[in-house]
Amino acid sequence: MRAMPKSSSAGTRRPILPDSVVASVRLLKDVEIRLRDGVVLRADVFTGLDGAPQPVILTMGPYGKDIHFEDFNPAAFATIEERGPYLNWETVNPAWWVPQGYTVVRVDERGTGRSEGRMHLLSPREFEDYVEVVEWAADQPWSTGDVGLMGISYYSINQWQVAARRPRGLRAIVPWEGLVDLYREFHYHGGIRNSGFSEAWWVRQITGNQNGLGDADPRQTLPGNVDLMREQREHAWMDDYYAERTADLSRIEVPLLSAGNWGGYALHLRGNIEGYLAAGSTQKWLEVHAGNHFAPFYSSESRAYQKRFLDHFLKGAQNGWDDEPPVKLFIRDSRGGTWRYEDEWPLARTIWTTFALDAGRGALSTEPSADAEISFPGLTGGVEFLSEPLTEDLEVTGPSALRLWVSSTTSDADLFVTLDNIRPDGTVATFEDASGLQGPVTKGWLRASHRVLDADASTEYRPVHAHRGATLLVPGEPTLLEIEIMPTSMIFEKGHRIRLSVKGGDDGENTRFLHDDPVDRDPARLGGTVTVYTGGSRASSWLAPVIPDREGRR
Repeated sequence: MRAMPKSSSAGTRRPILPDSVVASVRLLKDVEIRLRDGVVLRADVFTGLDGAPQPVILTMGPYGKDIHFEDFNPAAFATIEERGPYLNWETVNPAWWVPQGYTVVRVDERGTGRSEGRMHLLSPREFEDYVEVVEWAADQPWSTGDVGLMGISYYSINQWQVAARRPRGLRAIVPWEGLVDLYREFHYHGGIRNSGFSEAWWVRQITGNQNGLGDADPRQTLPGNVDLMREQREHAWMDDYYAERTADLSRIEVPLLSAGNWGGYALHLRGNIEGYLAAGSTQKWLEVHAGNHFAPFYSSESRAYQKRFLDHFLKGAQNGWDDEPPVKLFIRDSRGGTWRYEDEWPLARTIWTTFALDAGRGALSTEPSADAEISFPGLTGGVEFLSEPLTEDLEVTGPSALRLWVSSTTSDADLFVTLDNIRPDGTVATFEDASGLQGPVTKGWLRASHRVLDADASTEYRPVHAHRGATLLVPGEPTLLEIEIMPTSMIFEKGHRIRLSVKGGDDGENTRFLHDDPVDRDPARLGGTVTVYTGGSRASSWLAPVIPDREGRR
């Protein structure tokens, strides 16, 4: 679900057809799946040459099963390890998985690619279709009746929904970088519309693959199909639209391996962690890696990890997976990082540490600060708070929260929070984000009028906002905001500094996730002078998950 420079609607497409280059794979092309309402979906089925029953790895989505990965996105294709004639955007490679003893099935969802019907992405209709497809796959002669779901992004999002519906034959899921909360993780960041990415993704990756497009403008949604961007604009608050698109994760009972990406803070990361925590399954694992959105999934290391999981639960292989620790994290630093196993999330040995913001000195410190305030122009300005050089390495791994006292000369304000790792020479250490660009350690967002918390879901270190209606600021009146900062892992090395920035927008940032809808970012509401207060009765602070070593040292 990642918009990139090249799109599926541009350039020459090479069809994915039977190819003698992969001598051990047989491709059954455009296999028909007739749904209960009569609509026909079409699938590509990759089996062994003899068509013998094997466990199934299944995906269903809107990106087009017939488009080769390289044609869909040449830039992303250049970053991945795998090659072959059957590679397809964000789905597994049959040329590798079929010889491992799996049948691979790709399905164009309703109204996309080769499938009939009217397109309505991320809707209950789509999720119910997928349930039917899982049960169909379990009944086919090339299937053992054991179905697993695995794919990246969109092909991960709908896994949560399907697993919660408990289709017959579903044995395990591998949601790899896939959100669970459509409002908070995709449509609106802290109540601020995620317009830049959303609009680009819709045109680059969706509308050009509508079934029956013909000579129509590939940037337009065809009559009868549902425009997800229109729905996004129309549903700016948590309402019934989101309720029917929110999976009851407690109903998930199949084993799951949830894989997130520290660089995916603007889309999927939160969902992979929240999905892992809330899933009802008694057999569940969390992995969080680094790198872009594509390369980790297709790496030999990840494929071996995925295969051990699927072999155990789809084939009954006694391969030691039962002894796999439940949490596997890539612990980052400014030079790279290392893998580490843990037993839970958040880590039980976390030392929740309060760093005070000091507006008078622009400082970030574990010592209390004096009363002070600092102002900046809303929408475009900002302030920074910088720690002293660290006297020893400091690991921050987990969720975190910012308590921020603010006022505005208008009735609302947008706050964009960024956490950075500053080297001793003053340069910023950046890290590859999920879209392949260089970004900060992590981020958080909140529109002040969305500050009311969901008390049942919130914790001190992870505030969750209700987003049910506006609670406007009283101009000039200091007000406490509690801002969720996306989970992260970072070792700030000795001599480095921690920088926490609060801005009114993402102007000048190197990101595909711009919040640039002129209607949503109305200057009349959001363009006032914003003041941040620190110290005393209005002490602003960052609650950080500091991790000691296993002997208890920080």
